[in-house]
Amino acid sequence: MSKVVLITGASSGIGKATAKLLASKGDTVYGTSREPKSSSVDGYQMIALDVMDVSSIAKVVELIVDREGRIDVLVNNAGMGITGPIEDTPTNEMRKVFDTNFFGAIDVVKTVLPQMRKQHSGCIINITSIAGYMGLPYRGIYSATKGALELATEAIRMEVKEFGIQVTNIAPGDVATNIAAGRYHTPVFENSAYKEKYQANLDLMDSHVDKGMDPLVMAEKIAQIINTKSPKTHYKVGGFMEKFSIVLKRILPDKTYERLLMNHYKL
Repeated sequence: MSKVVLITGASSGIGKATAKLLASKGDTVYGTSREPKSSSVDGYQMIALDVMDVSSIAKVVELIVDREGRIDVLVNNAGMGITGPIEDTPTNEMRKVFDTNFFGAIDVVKTVLPQMRKQHSGCIINITSIAGYMGLPYRGIYSATKGALELATEAIRMEVKEFGIQVTNIAPGDVATNIAAGRYHTPVFENSAYKEKYQANLDLMDSHVDKGMDPLVMAEKIAQIINTKSPKTHYKVGGFMEKFSIVLKRILPDKTYERLLMNHYKL
């Protein structure tokens, strides 16, 4: 059956690939971004939505329900990156990323839940990150936002199960997207104690994104999940070592795992 799908952050990367794929399969797809360049793209509609503005979220949800009578799927994909030594990173920039990646995602969930409860059906997919399973050096705040969303998803999933609503998350590894362009980079300060190692890790992060997986891989996994009767709590999508790193953290002593990470990042 055709589904009515709301996708945040659909102007590029995972969101755009997912919107295009689901529309090609016959779903009614509403993609969002803060400033969409057009209202109709590749068989789906684009609407302006800012996840940090609750009234903006409410307006979009109301518009979709008025037009379609329902919302079957929410793909919570909007997000931003941040890099930098925690000591050097402005706290107000950290708050902005939490407001987007965590509180923004939660506000979208809160806004669609009354309609999904009314329907006694719905599927919510939060896009997190494999980085959310570990505190990565120079990406600690990004890791924290995605880890927080992973845990909140677990809680929401249990709270809404009685209403026939399925909630899950997908943690991708590195994806070939333009996230680096929209990421807040703490400057490499000339007098910083972290100058050389931070710069080396910035170069390493960019090379990982450049070699990342095609966003279509994530889109295909999302398409599979929304047609699954009872989705799992967590999904991980990425290279073998990216997924295996989560297993290693689970089984290795903390200090051993820390040494592996420090060796990888040449710290």
